[in-house]
Amino acid sequence: MQKIYLVGFMGCGKSLIGRRLSYFLKMPYYDMDQEIVRRQGMSIPEIFERYGEAHFRKIETDFLREFRDEACIISTGGGVAMNAENRKIMRQTGLVFFLDAAFEDIYKRIRNDKNRPIVQSSTKEQLYELYQYRRPFYRQAGHIRVLTENRSVRQILDYIAFQVRRLKGGQ
Repeated sequence: MQKIYLVGFMGCGKSLIGRRLSYFLKMPYYDMDQEIVRRQGMSIPEIFERYGEAHFRKIETDFLREFRDEACIISTGGGVAMNAENRKIMRQTGLVFFLDAAFEDIYKRIRNDKNRPIVQSSTKEQLYELYQYRRPFYRQAGHIRVLTENRSVRQILDYIAFQVRRLKGGQ
């Protein structure tokens, strides 16, 4: 196993868990959205506005194809798992954890986030529909589903670390 990917809806905790998991497992951590911003020299809202969502999704796929070959943790963008090629790349190059959070918890975290173009242009009901639409794709992408509701960050980290160690020992 090379990489550990964290997938799930925006606001489910991928970045927070990824950063903490990095210290926990002593592996480098990369936030896909931050890496894309750094490489493109513009924010995600700017990329969406200038080039559109389809172009941004292509950048995500290029990132997965081209990113360095090292054992690391990558928190993906909320839409990455929608693309079948992205799911295939992640599943072939690493272990994929689906952070499955309740919509109400997610909505509390994202509702005022100005750096999420989809949130800014959608109602709560539209976001819920998007959440429901995307969940099956996260399940398809993930090797392991991690229920986050009513669990502390530490409990989530312990569970993921246990699964990583279990699978490493089994190889």
